[in-house]
Amino acid sequence: MNRDQIRSKIAELLGDITDNDDLALTDETTADDVDGWDSVNHVKLIVALESALKIRFDSDEITAPDNVGALVDLIAEKLPSA
Repeated sequence: MNRDQIRSKIAELLGDITDNDDLALTDETTADDVDGWDSVNHVKLIVALESALKIRFDSDEITAPDNVGALVDLIAEKLPSA
């Protein structure tokens, strides 16, 4: 799974959580840029990502990413290499 695919999966899941079907994310996007991306929905996103991608985040990793790009990097590290 490449960076674009990971970003698309984040957008899909976050769009479902925030009821925003037209969500467009860049690496620079932060939670402040997305209506409805609050702390509760962030936890929902993390749980959804864990389930969809079969990965696990450590408790310190849940709040570590400052933007979508950092979250993509974190997920890429956790996914098995092809």
